[in-house]
Order: sequence, then structure tokens, then C-alpha cells
Amino acid sequence: MRLAGTDRKPIPGARSSGPIPPDERVELALLLRRRASAPPYPDVVALSRTPLPARAYLSREEFGRRHGANPEDVERVREFARTHGLEVGGVSVGARIVQLAGPADRVSRIFGVTLERWRYPGGSYRGHPEPASLPRELEEVAVGVFGLDDRPQAKAHFVRHRASAPTDVGYSPSTVAEAYNFPAGTDGTGQTIGILELGGGFSASDLQSFFGGLGASVPSVTVVSVDGAQNAPTGDPNGPDAEVELDIEVAGACAPGARIVVYFAPNTDRGFLDGLSQAVHDTTNRPTILSVSWGSPESAWSASAESAINGAIEDAATMGVTVLVAAGDGGASDGVSSGALTVDFPASSPFATGCGGTKLELSGGTIASEVVWNDLSMGEGATGGGVSETFPLPSYQAAAGVPGAPNGFVGRGVPDVAGDADPTTGYSVFVDGAGAVLGGTSAVAPLWSALVARLNEALGTPVGFLNPRLYSAPADTTFHDVTSGNNDGYSAGPGWDPCTGWGTPDGTLLLQSLRSPSGPP
Repeated sequence: MRLAGTDRKPIPGARSSGPIPPDERVELALLLRRRASAPPYPDVVALSRTPLPARAYLSREEFGRRHGANPEDVERVREFARTHGLEVGGVSVGARIVQLAGPADRVSRIFGVTLERWRYPGGSYRGHPEPASLPRELEEVAVGVFGLDDRPQAKAHFVRHRASAPTDVGYSPSTVAEAYNFPAGTDGTGQTIGILELGGGFSASDLQSFFGGLGASVPSVTVVSVDGAQNAPTGDPNGPDAEVELDIEVAGACAPGARIVVYFAPNTDRGFLDGLSQAVHDTTNRPTILSVSWGSPESAWSASAESAINGAIEDAATMGVTVLVAAGDGGASDGVSSGALTVDFPASSPFATGCGGTKLELSGGTIASEVVWNDLSMGEGATGGGVSETFPLPSYQAAAGVPGAPNGFVGRGVPDVAGDADPTTGYSVFVDGAGAVLGGTSAVAPLWSALVARLNEALGTPVGFLNPRLYSAPADTTFHDVTSGNNDGYSAGPGWDPCTGWGTPDGTLLLQSLRSPSGPP
């Protein structure tokens, strides 16, 4: 049985150099179906519209029992692997993922593909020109396979100001939190923020230097290795280390009482799915917020990977986990070479809260002006935003005035919210032994994650999937509406727009809105 949506075009400029060695080890994630006899899967939009005290989130354990993989299906996969010479690695019943591995020639025959080495300027990857197939024994068990193609999948969404990098002086993340009126008397105590990273790493000395400079203690930071990826600083302050340390330092400075768990995974579609799923279904660390600062244009993903990752984010919503995702730094085209308007995934998932970017100017700690972040003319990026050509318009956006997608599709609008992202008004952080000023929507996802941690603390319960409440909140009193500027495709205006969503938060007023016992209409 052919697996729809598993064929992928080569990376631009890539050429095949022939089949990979037959004994090369190939590691895969097999995604299984849900239990056939499970109770109905929850309507997460309806769940999120229920007043907070009455929301019935599923625990991770209960979710696995109700909506995870059928243990009998897992055993069928184990038996198939034994008879076909494959190794079985980790199994997550809740995430419905079984890890498999074997030599390339055997994997190629089982999944009906020709695995080739593709080389492009800057690197190489393993790929296949045809869609994958499921062997007959797995047709009724599995719904996806990931890892046959191991190309670099996502980009980190941080930007360093180039014009005066040695002398940049940015805002402290806590200063930005104060400008956005994060709720007083809260610091995220009792909350756990998960952060997904696809490369690089951090050092204890960098965190000590950063938080020591704030006169604060280093927060609790736990590292989780996924698919063999590790906390591995490269020593390049312009590389992925900047992403990792920006995420930790912004989240830790704005919610100093929260625990932080960093999930390091390989930068492939399998790594993204496994890392996200590990965080969502982690019964040890149990994050209630997940910050994702990596992504790529919708067209860069296979349909199969988009569906699986979107499903994992929907799973998070049923368990009260809020997923905040950077909307991208390439403007309305998301950096695609053709210049066509597109949005970044997974920010375009209808179950994620997409985070766009602004240029924030403060005076005496309060907002003096705020416009759409657009430094494309300087080569320093702009906020992503636009309309999905993959995911249809969700019900909670029905009255938001989302325009049609470039191809006429009635799609999901991105982003939902925003925050300071312009590197010229960026965040003062510490990376690879030195101070730096960084921007990008990468900073907005951990900023909002810290806000959600403080909201959870104040409410005494997870807010979970935010979007339906955000779209029914009184926008004129809950957000700083950003009405000026554009992202080279869309313009800002009153209310929701495809540049900054509803705008930037007034955290205290947002808390009051979430406390409303009546809930949204």
C-alpha cells in the first residue's frame, strides 16, 4: 500500500550520487493507528471553550489508554520486525510511535523505496524519489513512516543584528515582560516549560553569566536526549547555540520560578516528530507548556510529516499542554526563493499558537511605539505571517477576517499573537561566552511560554489550548493592537491581521479574561 504524502522533491540544487551502501544503518519511526475501540477523540476547540475550572484534561497516562496505540498492534510490529530482521527500539504507546532500525538494503525492500545519497551545496542527505509503501503485514497497523529521508528539515528563527553587533545593547527579557504587563505576584512557580531544539546546545557557564548578570539564580534546566541527539554546543555564536540559549534565557528570565526541560532531537522530520512527541507525552517531566522556535515553509514538508506533527500538537491540547510556535523570520514569503506568499509550519498548525514579531520601542519601561517587524531591506528578516494552503480555516477564526490564501484556499491565518522580535530592539542574552543581542520570532515563542507559565500559576490550572479563548477575548483591552507596518505581503490593521495576529499581550488583562467564569460565547 502506497503511503500518500511521503514523496519529496529534492532540495534545490541537490543531485543524486547513487544508492547508499546496502549495510548503512537506517533508523525509522513507525506511526501506528489509534485504538479502534477508543472513546471518541475529544473536540479540543470545544474543550478549550469550557470555563477553566470545569475543563477535563486527560492525563498522559489516560490519554495513552484511550487514544494511544493498541498494544496488540505494537506486538504485531514487534513480530514483523523479528521476522524481517529489523531491530525494535523505543515504544511510545501514547504517541503511537515504534522505533525501528536495520540495514539500508533490507529497509529499502520492506518500504518499497530506493534510498539514494543526495548532495547539495553545503551538505548531503539520504532520500528516495518515490513514495514509500507499507508491507502487507503492516497495512492495517501503521499510518506513517519517518526517517527514510533525513534531510535537514527546519530552520532556527533567530536573527542577530548585523549593523553594530559588537556594541548592540538590547532589552533584558524581564524588561520586555514588564512592558507587556505580565501578571504581578507570579513567576511560573510549579510550572514546567518544555523547549524543543534541533541542534546546538548551551553551557552552564553561559547560563550562570546571563542570570548572574540579572542578579538571579539559574533556573532548573533538564536535558532530554531524543534519537541520540545531545546538548552539544558548537562554539559558533551565529549557529544553533544562539537559538538554544535565547530560548532558555528568555523563558528563564520571564518565568524564573518555572522548571525548563530542553528536548534535543535531530533536525529531520523524524527528529522533529519524535522530539515533539516526547515532550507532549513525557510522563516524567510533564511540561504544561511547549516552546518551538524551529520551522520551515509549508512546502518544505511532506504531507505525511505535516499530518503527524499536527496530530501530536492536537494531542497536546487534549492534555492541557499549550504549544507556542515561532511564525518565521522571512516575511510573508517565509524566505522561499520564488517569493511566493506562504506560511511557516508548525506555526500554521490550527492547534498551535503562532507567534509573530514586532519592533518594540520603550520609554521609561513602557511602550512608546510598536510596529510590525520588517527589516527585509536591511537583510535582517521580518515577521512571518499569512494564510495556510494546507490547513483549513478553523472555527475559532471564522470571524477574524482572515483573507484567502494566494491560491484561493480558505485557510488558517497566521500568526495568532506577537511580541518583540526586531533585532534592533532585541534581547540582551549570553551565547558562547559573550553577550549578544538577538531577535526573531524565536524570542517570541519562549516569551509567550513564560507568560503562559505565569497565567497557569495564577489560575491554578493549565490554560491548555489558547486559541479559541484568544479569538473570543476582548481584543481592545487584552492586547496591544499593532496597526502599523507590513511584512512584504500583508499589512497590519485594527484587530487580527496576518502580520502580528491580535497583537502583543497585556498579561494582566489576559489573566482577567481567562478568569471569566462565563467563558467565551
